[in-house]
Amino acid sequence: MIGTFTIGFLRIGWLDVVDVLLVTMLFYQLYKLLTGSVALKIFLGLMSIYLLYLVVRAAGMELLTTILGQFMSVGVLASIILFQQEIRRFLLTIGKATTLERMRVFSWRRDSAAEKMNIMPFVEAAKSLAGKNTGALIVFSMGSDLKLYADSGDLIDATVSKRLLMSIFNKTSPLHDGAVIISNNRIQAARCILPVSENPDVPASLGLRHRAAIGLSEVTDSVVLVVSEETGQISLVRAGEVYRNLSTSDLRARLNEMLFDVEPKASTPKARSAEEVAA
Repeated sequence: MIGTFTIGFLRIGWLDVVDVLLVTMLFYQLYKLLTGSVALKIFLGLMSIYLLYLVVRAAGMELLTTILGQFMSVGVLASIILFQQEIRRFLLTIGKATTLERMRVFSWRRDSAAEKMNIMPFVEAAKSLAGKNTGALIVFSMGSDLKLYADSGDLIDATVSKRLLMSIFNKTSPLHDGAVIISNNRIQAARCILPVSENPDVPASLGLRHRAAIGLSEVTDSVVLVVSEETGQISLVRAGEVYRNLSTSDLRARLNEMLFDVEPKASTPKARSAEEVAA
């Protein structure tokens, strides 16, 4: 047949190549959509169960095939329930692409023209707040969509500055409770509610701010800056790991590492998980 070629015992046509490429791009976009969130782990778990179902069916294991088959029969409905936020984001992305607002649905890399965020206002604000034993909770959005948490607070959409951060976390400010979310180099929202970690190994010495920071970092890829109101210590939390008692230079180095992939100096402290903190 015209337009086909043979590799070993396989006869492949150009349509097959296009089909494989499109499926590859689809799975890549699906991975980008789910990466940094707990939904990716759920998706991998479902795929593992499906692969196990194919293996036991091919092996003729009737009982296990029947059990897994019943589970797979409700898989579509379960996926819609579990991934409703991700499906919504995917459809919004397609909608924006079809209206030619942002043709990024099949982009292979992030926008290289994006401005690098200035971290000094956060470092200076954290230093000042720590010196006054004023608590603070600042979330840096990475790949995960934090709209759900931003909507729980008051939308601001303001330029980042030390004075604005100090004003928000002032103890007399109505916005000081909750977290500030930073997205696209701007203060997206304040007074936001974050999920509190249910990890039993989180020690009692860590207050609600640290537990909220750990909880968010467990379900997203966000980086969270915490200033303790009790001790005045500055901490960073990522992926459930806590960097505690950071100096100004340590904070700057760690933020550069986590936000911009800049390697820190060897003198910066290592992260500790909740289990290590408890120990």
